[in-house]
Amino acid sequence: MNPQETRNVTEALDDQQQQELLEKFDRESVTRNPINKSVRWFIAALAISYSLFHLYITFNPLPELIQRAAHVSIGLALIFLLYPARQASSRQKVAWTDWIWVIASFVSFFYLFKEYQAIMTTRGGIPNTLDIVFSIMTVVLVVEAARRVMGWMLPILGLIFLSYPFVSHFEWMPDRLLTRPYTFSDIFGQMYLKTEGLYSSAIGASVTFIFLFILFGAFLAKSGMGKLFNDLAMALAGHKQGGPAKVAVISSGFMGSINGTAVANVVGTGSFTIPLMKKIGYHKNFAGAVEASASVGGQILPPVMGASAFIMAETTGVSYGTIALAAVLPALLYYLGVMAQVHFRAGRDHLKGVPKADLPRVKEVLKERGHLLFPIVALVFFLFQSIPVSYAAVYTILLTIVVAAFRKSTRMGPKEILEALADGAKQSLSVMAACAVVGIIIGVVSLTSFGSVMTSSIMSIGAGSLFLTLFFTMIASMILGMGLPSIPAYIITATMAAPALANFDIPILVAHMFVFYFGLFANITPPVALAAFAGAGIAGGDPMRTGFLALRLSLAGFIVPFLFVYNPAMLMIDTTDIAVNAKEFALPAWNVILSITVTSIVGILALGAAVEGYFKTAMNWFWRIFLGVGALMMIVPETMTDIIGTIMVIIAIGFNIIQARKENTATTKTS
Repeated sequence: MNPQETRNVTEALDDQQQQELLEKFDRESVTRNPINKSVRWFIAALAISYSLFHLYITFNPLPELIQRAAHVSIGLALIFLLYPARQASSRQKVAWTDWIWVIASFVSFFYLFKEYQAIMTTRGGIPNTLDIVFSIMTVVLVVEAARRVMGWMLPILGLIFLSYPFVSHFEWMPDRLLTRPYTFSDIFGQMYLKTEGLYSSAIGASVTFIFLFILFGAFLAKSGMGKLFNDLAMALAGHKQGGPAKVAVISSGFMGSINGTAVANVVGTGSFTIPLMKKIGYHKNFAGAVEASASVGGQILPPVMGASAFIMAETTGVSYGTIALAAVLPALLYYLGVMAQVHFRAGRDHLKGVPKADLPRVKEVLKERGHLLFPIVALVFFLFQSIPVSYAAVYTILLTIVVAAFRKSTRMGPKEILEALADGAKQSLSVMAACAVVGIIIGVVSLTSFGSVMTSSIMSIGAGSLFLTLFFTMIASMILGMGLPSIPAYIITATMAAPALANFDIPILVAHMFVFYFGLFANITPPVALAAFAGAGIAGGDPMRTGFLALRLSLAGFIVPFLFVYNPAMLMIDTTDIAVNAKEFALPAWNVILSITVTSIVGILALGAAVEGYFKTAMNWFWRIFLGVGALMMIVPETMTDIIGTIMVIIAIGFNIIQARKENTATTKTS
């Protein structure tokens, strides 16, 4: 395979095919491209203005309610301009009815802006009739916008929550759900006039952090960061056993950490890696599953974690540095688990890598595009220097423009900069809409006692058992996370499910990391495994089989959260003196960290061999079970289990090596 052939393989999916796949599995990609040039210019100008507005308010903040309302209003207008009411509607023009939605979106903000002083002073936050009318109108706008971008799942969930305070005082309600009666004034005043409804902390996070990091990702993409990750991964791992699959794991992990969008990452990176995996002999279902697992896992990978680390810091009060450090070992174990299965599957099926002569060299890749890594390094430096997150995001955006100019191949001119501003605004719309609907949920939880009801329900079902409570919290988190972007999924699970764990004296950071993991992995858990389905679409495989394979590849991601709940030292948290609501944590002793790291890594590698039934040669069912049990015991961070697990793993691996040598000797004699 010469370099040209390699390029042909990796370019098997052209831009049009990628877009078709995105539109099939990622609803937010189904956008208009109006024929009318004036309309196109208007949309582009509004999107660019949206980005510039966020850059401006980073250093010149407006009152919280005003800037959150502006964020929602402009975002809604862009959604009604870009997304047709039905997927079958024409994408070549904006329907006249959609212009009415656009005008209504702006009016909802201008009314609040005009009445802001009266609401805050004269009326003291108590709504009048006109306030209620505009509140209802804004709720309708948000629900319709979310439906267009994401489908019905989240809007229906939001409407169910919104209906609760209207009926929560009826006698036929279960005793646990009974509340006092609420009026229209109570409910819609909460939604529109306060920062505890539509304009809640979810939208606050969207304004302050999420938008800026999506914009940062758009600038990195425009500078060619995706090509850097792909080429660097090819240079490092392409020639190894099963090389293209390892390339998928590395490149998708890095890209997923920055852009935080699993399905788009699967399509963008998978169009490069999946055809190459199939070319060297991986089954199409497995190839799609590798890409899906690696793309989803990027959002647990520091430093950026798809912006989720910053939302977690805002929600828990724990510093970003502590969260990033806590996420390191679990993320390492997750990717090691995926990489191990990829490696052992390649060994079992005798799959080789791409010849070194046909691959780029690390030195050449870094020489051409290596400077693009500097903004990411600078971002980590800024954050650990306690520079405000929003400031750090803006600084790295500006730094990306400057650094990209170092080489012609990455340089961004005025046109590319404007395109990045517009792209970032458009990419943020799904998260904005989701966060606004989540605001409805938060508003109801804040107004009623539903949060404590959810907590007590999970506790009751768990029957006082920590393991059962964790199990049912996992199920609740995965159901709440189905079909949602990772950030809104985390915000919902943090609001609804995480408080249940506090009753077992679990530290707040540990509880939030637990629900974050399972809200995230809903993307690869059938029956709603959107990332896996996208991978299957590229590979031409079976969606459900691809989903279950992705689930198997992500096995470590389902085990590790339980382990760090029982032993938070896995999150670099000192377990000797922990307060449930502590905001700062001390590091465990170095020998504890070293012990947990080494045994967990060996255990995950052994688990990968057991799952694939191969180390140096094939294993029968007995040795697979024996090795798997030993691996799990090593992963559990306890001294006795580590000792027993180590012995079992040594026995199983030793026997496999001896068996492989015998087979090689027999083969040599035969030949």
